[in-house]
Amino acid sequence: MKLLKTPFLLLLSFSLVFFTSCDKSDSPSNGRARLQVFLTDDPGDYDAVFVDIRDVRINYSSDTSSGWQSLSNVHPGSYDLLRLVNDQDTLLADAEINTGRIQQIRLVLGPDNYVIVNGVRHNLETPSAQQSGLKINIHQDANEGVMYKLLLDFDVAKSIHRTGNGKYMLKPTIRAILEAIGGSIKGYVLPNSFPTAVLAIQGSDTVASTYTSNGSYWLRGLNAGSYNLHFLPTDSTYQDQTRTGITVTANQLATVDTVRLVR
Repeated sequence: MKLLKTPFLLLLSFSLVFFTSCDKSDSPSNGRARLQVFLTDDPGDYDAVFVDIRDVRINYSSDTSSGWQSLSNVHPGSYDLLRLVNDQDTLLADAEINTGRIQQIRLVLGPDNYVIVNGVRHNLETPSAQQSGLKINIHQDANEGVMYKLLLDFDVAKSIHRTGNGKYMLKPTIRAILEAIGGSIKGYVLPNSFPTAVLAIQGSDTVASTYTSNGSYWLRGLNAGSYNLHFLPTDSTYQDQTRTGITVTANQLATVDTVRLVR
């Protein structure tokens, strides 16, 4: 997308592509990262496999019996795992988290878990040791200002077992893959009494954009490389500004010196 110069066209362009809404989650804060949790699956020999996910919790402690925190923006529901095959996935949670070493993630299940075999529904029973939730080891660090994608790969073929009396047991085999989605840029713009559009430019293309909130901005999920930042104040009495040569490194946060707009 080419850089657009008029405020009206700029706002219209943002509403179509690369727009990041300016809410509290877009404002940088000390010691915070962003975590998106996705669920995917390997094929299994069933008509359907539904797992009732009620909550997603995170633990920074090595004590697995305590220290659990529910993630914000969790999407509870009954998910058919067999619809999430061949690199398809679904977003379970999108949350701001504390930085530090993530030890475990836990999926808290509801009662509506079942498998369909030859058109017949069978309840999936969960062993008592897992009724508090499915615990998945992570043991990786989350750095400030970085967006992470956690992919939970559910192996249906290994996770469902039929007992001798015809019951179906859920003993999940889940592989967790945590990866940083590029790097991030944050900074501050003065005056902060009105929003300022911030565009990350490579060549002639706008690859990410946002608006300031109380002066703060945060551009996340950027590929490693060099960027120019364009600052376009919504108050037309102030001039546009540009910062050049901002280097983004994967899994790192680049902090830009405060930009002071002039008339």
